[in-house]
Amino acid sequence: MTTTFDKREEGFEKQFAHDEELKFKAIARRNKLIGLWAAGLLGKSGAEAESYAKEVVLADIEHAGEEDVIGKLVKDLAPTGITEPEIRAKMSEMFTQALAQVKKSG
Repeated sequence: MTTTFDKREEGFEKQFAHDEELKFKAIARRNKLIGLWAAGLLGKSGAEAESYAKEVVLADIEHAGEEDVIGKLVKDLAPTGITEPEIRAKMSEMFTQALAQVKKSG
């Protein structure tokens, strides 16, 4: 016999799983967007920019957390004069954009 409490608990668990999936997808999309942004600053375009963006996405997969991505971007963008705080601000902006895109796509 399922109680109201059990149904609510199951609902919360499903919502949590859904939210975590959205967050994962948004982070991956954010990393691609920030990779494409950085590629543009580095003078890359087309397939070269896509390849660089993929490197940025893979940097995040290697270790949990965004510090790997930030480290890669700080190192790669050093010659352009872009600072770590600027990268972090852009990542925050890109996350908001990516989350909206993920929610819109389903």
